[in-house]
Amino acid sequence: MKRMAIASGMAALALALAGCSAPEADGDPVPENGQPLTTETGERATTEFLAEHDLAGMDAVELIDRLDRLPVSQRPENLMASVRNEEIVLTDGTQEVAMDLPEDRSYVSIAPFVEETHDCFYHSLTTCLGEMSEEPVEVTITDSSTGKAVVEESTTTFDNGFIGFWVPSDISGTIEVSAAGKTGSTEFSSSDDSATCVTDLQLQQTHARMGDR
Repeated sequence: MKRMAIASGMAALALALAGCSAPEADGDPVPENGQPLTTETGERATTEFLAEHDLAGMDAVELIDRLDRLPVSQRPENLMASVRNEEIVLTDGTQEVAMDLPEDRSYVSIAPFVEETHDCFYHSLTTCLGEMSEEPVEVTITDSSTGKAVVEESTTTFDNGFIGFWVPSDISGTIEVSAAGKTGSTEFSSSDDSATCVTDLQLQQTHARMGDR
């Protein structure tokens, strides 16, 4: 079932999002006063929250696509947005909104790197930073069950150093990225308990073939 929910109180999502986020512990969010957050479902409340943050009229897909591509200098200072497996969760520190993702698609955000990276599980659209900003890359994402590429694209990393793709839900496979003569790969999954933030894909110099020497 699709849902839009808004919760009041200090959002548990204050998520320790200094950079990116780790998976949350089991249980309901608890604000600073120790009382469980109460959730009021309602499209009107969610609509008002989004309007306050210049996101009016957007669905979950549009929110993610916009915020991940937003120049770092234009990131909202009072909004955190965490991409989960089935929803995007937004908070301004006093209210929290959750919006469901499409049932058949998952978002995977990738920060290829050469020298420096960071730990991440749930991608934070407003705080995560990768090493390679606005760099041309070649990306192939392959479904291991079929051996077929679900993404095969030449693109450019966003200002935040990430590249994001919508892939089918409940698949696993490999991500391969190439840039400036360097290549790297890593495994991924889009199942319910998988990471949405890939920061372990290191690019290394491609070895020359015998015929190229």
